[in-house]
Amino acid sequence: MKHVTPKSVSIFCVLSVTLAMTVAPLVATSAPAQAETGGVDQTPVMGWSSWSFLRMGLSAARIKGEAKALVTTGLAADGYKYVNIDDNWYQCPGPQGPNVDQYGRWIINSKEFPDAGSENGIEAVAKYVHSLGLKFGIYETAGISKQAVAKNTPILGAKYTADEIATKAPQNNYNCAGMERINDKAPGAQAYVDSIVDELASWGVDYIKLDGITNQNVPDIEAWSRAIKQSGRSMVLDTTEGSFTVKIAPSLKLYSNQWEFAPDIEINGPDEGLPKSCYTATFKGCLSVFPLTSYSHWEDRFNDVAKWQSFSGPGGFNDYDSIGVGDGTTKSGMSFHAEESELSLWSLGSAPLVLGVDLTSAVTNAYGSRSSLDPTDLKLLTNKQVIEVDQDSIPAKRIFDVDHTQMFAKVEPSADGIVGLFDTKTDLSAANETITTRASAIGLRGDSSGYKVQNLWTGQVSAISAAGKISVSVPSEGVALLRVTPLG
Repeated sequence: MKHVTPKSVSIFCVLSVTLAMTVAPLVATSAPAQAETGGVDQTPVMGWSSWSFLRMGLSAARIKGEAKALVTTGLAADGYKYVNIDDNWYQCPGPQGPNVDQYGRWIINSKEFPDAGSENGIEAVAKYVHSLGLKFGIYETAGISKQAVAKNTPILGAKYTADEIATKAPQNNYNCAGMERINDKAPGAQAYVDSIVDELASWGVDYIKLDGITNQNVPDIEAWSRAIKQSGRSMVLDTTEGSFTVKIAPSLKLYSNQWEFAPDIEINGPDEGLPKSCYTATFKGCLSVFPLTSYSHWEDRFNDVAKWQSFSGPGGFNDYDSIGVGDGTTKSGMSFHAEESELSLWSLGSAPLVLGVDLTSAVTNAYGSRSSLDPTDLKLLTNKQVIEVDQDSIPAKRIFDVDHTQMFAKVEPSADGIVGLFDTKTDLSAANETITTRASAIGLRGDSSGYKVQNLWTGQVSAISAAGKISVSVPSEGVALLRVTPLG
């Protein structure tokens, strides 16, 4: 390994005036969000999602294999409980929209999710997931299929039909397309959404990802929230952008449990400008899904996290997308330090920790890729102290962003300060940055006894004086994730 000489960066002159006036408002506190779905965890979701590794090549066998590995690897014991299937579980014949049943609802792709006795293929997978002590999630988009509108299908539980609630305006669907917006004011509109959610509830769904959302979809978000409430089943509502802005943040906070506001974190696969043939079996011509991402591809989250911080809290969390850590640095596409930075930023923000990696070499995806958990990465994912930082449900606030160095901090109810000091340079041969701050900048009160400082990744513990000065050497793409405890 090449030795790099630390380079010092002083931030005192930049921060002195600002911190003196605004330390208290700068630091995040646990102001709760007002999610209406109720009955779900008041902490960020932890689990696994199919998209990053399986993409369009979903099957019951692959999902069951990954679910089993969530348990056998020990990840489930550390809190990773959700198994979420993404797009392509339903029948998609083409731009006419998804195939629908007699009530205008999507039909299961029974080739990949075959019936098991009296249970349909999705029910069978959900039952298996539940048998492992885990929870099961599924993918949907807002709107109604053009096929339902063309067939004028009746709406279950109402005297209205599909064509009476459709607007003819297009609604995002990234597999088939062929979806139309719903007129939320039309009689029967809520009953249609209720019928979908009731069906999902009967299948054993615990989590719904509602994708393709824009600023115009606020009525849809509210309708899905109402539908979950009336279903009688506790379900997480994850609202994911087609493209939306902070203008709808108050509505997301009211009606969703988490919301993803950034582009996909993956850099390879069928959604990255490849031929349409990548969307259909046998998926020939698609790139391997590895490497999953890169530091440069997701570093935009630093600004996104800062922009959305104030809207997050218990019951409603900012979602920064899937975690790429797990299969080793080559397959993640990130340096080891970048992997630590990804987990640190997500945990500082109390974001959902949803893994996108391959958990077991027993599963090969439709693109011919497979892996297994790297032991070093597994230690990162199961670092209990870092998980505790994520699960405190307090979103950290960005305190400074100066010359390739950033600091995010929050104060926990225990009065401990949590701080992440990031070196955002991407030149791995560059010298380390020496980043310096003070306990007061984190939001901690003065303590005449001084402070204990623990690095949550290395375990290193040190003591600092009552002056509260903290100084660390951080490598490119790296982070010092610290817990600062007043000794008095």
